[in-house]
Amino acid sequence: MISTDDIADIFKLYSQLLDLHDLDSFKAKNYANASFRIDKLGLDLSALSKDEIEKIEGIGKSLASKIEEIKQTGSFKDLDELATKTPVGVAAMLKIKGIGPKKVGLIWRELGIESIGELLYACNENRLVDVKGFGEKTQSAIIESIQFLEQNQGKLHYANAIVLAEAWKEKINASIQPNQISITGDIRRMTEIIEEIDFCIEAIYTPSHIDAINQFYGSETAIFENNILTLRSEQFPLLRIYYTSAATYINTLFETTANPLHLEKLGYITTENKQSEEAIYTKYQTPYIMPELREGLNEIEYAKAGKYSQLITYPDLKGTLHNHSKWSDGMHSIEEMALYCIEMGYEYLGMCDHSKTAVYANGLKEDRVRAQHIEINQLNQQLYPFKIFKGIESDILMDGSLDYSDEVLATFDFVVASIHQNLKMDETKATERLIKAIENKYTTILGHPTGRLLLSRPGYPIDHSKVIDACAANGVVIELNAHPYRLDIDWRWIDYAMSKGVPISINPDAHKKEGFLDMYFGVCAARKGGLTKDFTFNTLSRAQIETYFENRKRK
Repeated sequence: MISTDDIADIFKLYSQLLDLHDLDSFKAKNYANASFRIDKLGLDLSALSKDEIEKIEGIGKSLASKIEEIKQTGSFKDLDELATKTPVGVAAMLKIKGIGPKKVGLIWRELGIESIGELLYACNENRLVDVKGFGEKTQSAIIESIQFLEQNQGKLHYANAIVLAEAWKEKINASIQPNQISITGDIRRMTEIIEEIDFCIEAIYTPSHIDAINQFYGSETAIFENNILTLRSEQFPLLRIYYTSAATYINTLFETTANPLHLEKLGYITTENKQSEEAIYTKYQTPYIMPELREGLNEIEYAKAGKYSQLITYPDLKGTLHNHSKWSDGMHSIEEMALYCIEMGYEYLGMCDHSKTAVYANGLKEDRVRAQHIEINQLNQQLYPFKIFKGIESDILMDGSLDYSDEVLATFDFVVASIHQNLKMDETKATERLIKAIENKYTTILGHPTGRLLLSRPGYPIDHSKVIDACAANGVVIELNAHPYRLDIDWRWIDYAMSKGVPISINPDAHKKEGFLDMYFGVCAARKGGLTKDFTFNTLSRAQIETYFENRKRK
């Protein structure tokens, strides 16, 4: 079935191919805009009729016809005609960050380069420097982008991998019919990036299993040895299935879940089979440790000290901060966002639309800030006792200052300070820029500290310890951005933050109602880092967080 995301991607590709072939730039822009709008819709276009799609704002008859054609055939005629004129390797080059379709077209036509491999070789040979519109910096950026792309092939975000794994689990159950089956490995530990999908099953292997699994996996190679079936496919991450008996099932599940360092620190030796993972820990005189924590860091000592008795859970969250509405680049009104939060059982909502520097995201100039505050006041009267807090995601400028005057910043209940532009910094510059923002008396929360987009853009390098120390000194909360493509602050630094007394706010950065559901993935990452309920900022009740904001403003 063609999804809404697929339709958005297809329109984006058509826009890129138009630019690549130096054709109708107006049409290219229209399709690029359509891709953006469709991606932000939050609707299942596959479930809507052509007439219903026509009525969606910004779509119209022409695009609705193309969408209908895509739903029926997986593509549309105009795209197919351009695709046949484009070498497969050239189309693949469109995925490289830092060079747009027009530059890819220039590389293709002037240098005769038709694949990513050829482009990397040309860069290493210094051949792009003399091409018009390029230079040493662009060439170096292309090399970095290609290397990043190659390193991340065959990997998935946890949020996508868990959905795939659950679907495969059902298919394996139906086709192989094992006595027991569990997802194991990195997925069971809720690792943010997944390179392989692992299962532990109680079953006896037969060669027919490969044919059954390939009904949904489609492997190029399949090897069974040492009771492990390993399959590889170009389309999916590596698939590994551990076959066990009833007696060895729990031990195998335990061994394949844990990071090897965890087993080593536990002193684990497979000597006798156990009926539960709790029994394994009891044997090693250690309290039960949740799968997501089994990384081989400090979890064994912390478990023995009772530190994990108050580990954050999803129901502990009382509200959601850092969210966007139609006022900037969100898809829903503040009222729609608030009503959805009420349905989810939250007590409050923090609205943090983009600030004025973010022109690309329809950031709020001062007059629109005032108008938004009037709307929030009215909604707070209407929705009481639910509370909408007046926040802003204020851009951190290159010198570390925020992009409003103190007079305007003082009108907000709280301020999330984030970097969105000029991301190419060394560690010293990035750290200094963040610390300057942290020292601003109006900064309440430091947003997505490294700016990373997992599998898409590495974060700018920062000295985490200095940034966290600055937050401790200035009473600033650090965000764990719950979007599964961010999960920033990295969970590996949560323990240090808690040791310095710095609270963590699990924020979805929601740009539509459904974005609130990402809070779950934030909790997964937070638990990996050992975050406790008392160090999670938004476990505070509405009254408590209101008092916190008021006291901080008075100071």
